[in-house]
Amino acid sequence: MKITAFAASNSSTSINGQLVELATKYFPNDQINLLDLNDFEMPIYSEDRNKQGVPSQATAFNQAISESDALIISLAEHNGSFTTAFKNIFDWASREDMKVFKDKPMLLLSTSPGARGASGVLQQAQSIFPYFGGNIIASYSLGQFYDNFKDAEIINPEQKALLTQTIQNFKDHL
Repeated sequence: MKITAFAASNSSTSINGQLVELATKYFPNDQINLLDLNDFEMPIYSEDRNKQGVPSQATAFNQAISESDALIISLAEHNGSFTTAFKNIFDWASREDMKVFKDKPMLLLSTSPGARGASGVLQQAQSIFPYFGGNIIASYSLGQFYDNFKDAEIINPEQKALLTQTIQNFKDHL
């Protein structure tokens, strides 16, 4: 199986990047395509710029999704919403194909330093993504990242068990 995974952040030190990398370790027999949103940087979407055509980076993002059997996305939260980097890619990609996520099975993750674990952006994604071809199978939020995550692992036993169960539920639906 080919799984495309990414953190919806353009930070080189993204905690959501660390979480998505951990999640991919649960798929040792699958081909993982770990995207870096910095590879898809393009002008900020506007109707005026859209008249000039969809940037090649949006086409490349859509192609990566199309070539996948499943998606794992860890959503970073900025001011209670999607990061600007992800939202811009999402906006451009949807100009080319409204069904950005192409009905691929999705595992959505989120984390933050705070207690809510970026659950606000996770809820937004759960509400919005189905309109764009998002087939959300499972989701998981890790609060208090710096207290619960060390050395590329979740150290809180309850949270680790919850992530393991969430990923197993996702696998059961693939």
